[in-house]
Amino acid sequence: GSLVVNYPFDDDEQGIAIYSKSPDDAVFQKLALAYSKENAKMYQGSPCKDMYPTEYFPHGITNGAQWYNVPGGMQDWNYLHTNCFEVTIELGCVKYPKAEELPKYWAQNRHSLLQFIKQV
Repeated sequence: GSLVVNYPFDDDEQGIAIYSKSPDDAVFQKLALAYSKENAKMYQGSPCKDMYPTEYFPHGITNGAQWYNVPGGMQDWNYLHTNCFEVTIELGCVKYPKAEELPKYWAQNRHSLLQFIKQV
């Protein structure tokens, strides 16, 4: 896991980790930032230093393919074939948090979710 908002494209023609700009890149960045700005830890860009010391996401967002290449991912497929604008929101450094930690996740992401919904 990580703490970041990832937006299309998730892969590129060369199959390497490099920025892969979609035609709606500016819109995707705006949506991703609307979410990340409301989550202070995410917005800082280095949320998982203990696990991934070199990982850095400026303002808590990343182009999927720049982070790592995922050919045939769902957010790209939805965007290309249904015109659905989808982002992937990674909510934490721990992939499977304990049940008692879930209220903390809600508190950290409630304002982000509301701000994201307002983008409609």
